[in-house]
Amino acid sequence: MLAVMRFCLSETPIDVPAERAALAHPAAGALVAFEGWVRDHNAGRAVQRLDYQAYGALAQSQGEAILAEAGQRFGVRKVACVHRVGRLEIGDLAVWAGASADHRDAAFAACRWIIDEVKRRVPIWKNEHYADGASGWLHPDDTPVHGGS
Repeated sequence: MLAVMRFCLSETPIDVPAERAALAHPAAGALVAFEGWVRDHNAGRAVQRLDYQAYGALAQSQGEAILAEAGQRFGVRKVACVHRVGRLEIGDLAVWAGASADHRDAAFAACRWIIDEVKRRVPIWKNEHYADGASGWLHPDDTPVHGGS
């Protein structure tokens, strides 16, 4: 049933209206999207900004595999995910994932599964810059890389 899937890394702000429009389908009765923003804290520490880095080729192939699996697993019409890389400030949109489907249950389930799998499987790391001047690299699941700082 899956008609379109698109995963990409972006160094520029995510165009949410364009992403939503790309998921339109005449048979779809629902579109569910997730937006992940840079917040000002993590694990009890004040955060000033983030830097995201990715292993581009592997991130692309893993992201595409996740979207293909979502199509098979949930029977959705279209799916997409865009993840930022580079420097992001508090409030910036870091990741956007969406799914359109005939019915809302499939769209909700697919969207949730996509973002969970992207965080679990796609090689994207973030360097949190803290208010105290320290910084620490985190895996996508927010566990420290080499113990953090």
